[in-house]
Amino acid sequence: MKKIFLSVMLAGAAVAANAQSVSSISYGKFFDNWQVGVNVGGYTPTTGNAFFKSARPNFGVEVGKQISPSFRLGLDGTAYINDNSFGVRNPLAIEHVNVAMLGNFNLSNIFAGYKGEPRKFEVEAVAGPGWFHSFNPGKNNDVSGMSVKFGANFLLNLGSSKAWAVKFSPSILYLIDEPIAQHANSLNSKNSFTQASLGLVYRFKGSNGAHHFTAAQASAPVVEDNSGALRGELSEKDRELRDARNRIHELEGELAEARNRKPEVETVVETKRTLESVVTFAQGKTIIAPSQQPNVARIATYLKKYPNSKVVIKGFASPEGSIEVNERIAKARAEAVKAVLVKQYKINADRIVAEGEGIGHMFSEPDWNRVSIATIKE
Repeated sequence: MKKIFLSVMLAGAAVAANAQSVSSISYGKFFDNWQVGVNVGGYTPTTGNAFFKSARPNFGVEVGKQISPSFRLGLDGTAYINDNSFGVRNPLAIEHVNVAMLGNFNLSNIFAGYKGEPRKFEVEAVAGPGWFHSFNPGKNNDVSGMSVKFGANFLLNLGSSKAWAVKFSPSILYLIDEPIAQHANSLNSKNSFTQASLGLVYRFKGSNGAHHFTAAQASAPVVEDNSGALRGELSEKDRELRDARNRIHELEGELAEARNRKPEVETVVETKRTLESVVTFAQGKTIIAPSQQPNVARIATYLKKYPNSKVVIKGFASPEGSIEVNERIAKARAEAVKAVLVKQYKINADRIVAEGEGIGHMFSEPDWNRVSIATIKE
């Protein structure tokens, strides 16, 4: 009995898991996809009796939860009416009852798939364990035991909503714990009922607004229409890309030209720096007149700019007077320029050479020879 129960439950779980792997089905909430039903029919012992000749009436109720489009788990209760037609007198109106936990396997959806609503006509396989009780006359004569039911449901779904269905259900009920010695705890047709019933089923409306599973509706994302701005940005990017490609082409051309160009060798000739400044004096004088100060400043500026340079100052005199006096005046004129450079412009005396050259003959005019000439030495 335990093996039968576990087999039915495992099969139902496998079918439900397989069906639930279909992501396009909306499964809703726990209280969705419930149904109730009623049925009436007839039953007779499986062996030794013709069904239509010996059938007794029965009726039942059911409640079930559709786990997936392919599997439903339900509780079924059936009452078997006594009409004393089997040769045993029983004054009770209800002779037997059976309550079963049934797994209902929708073969139509298992093999053909589920399209979002039940088909007009469907076929289910039914199996499950139950509890059977017989009411017998006399005290303590009732009998109870485990049962197992196998059968089928042929469903006709009604209307566009498929809320109602009519079903025809043939089945066989085995009394596997009935205490008949040679048949106890086994599926034996000699200890079973064959039965058939006609039922009416109602499916409750779920949170999806339907009486059955529906296909999940994928909500389309709301897309803001900014195509104009995007086209503008794309056009701008295309322009930038064209400019970049043109610049790359120009640079490649310049690079190729530079590679092919012969190197130009520029010869740099460093010329020697030179400066010559002339300071004139009045006849017989060794004092530098204010008008001649710029010529001295010119020498000082150069020496400061080029600290490694030196200067040679040569003093001259005009031919008037004696040679001794002119030599003395020429020397004094050179020393006068040196003194201004050292004292006023702070030029190191070691960088200055002052020499008297006596009477000068550089110029044709005698007065022009009363000078000190400063020449830079590198």
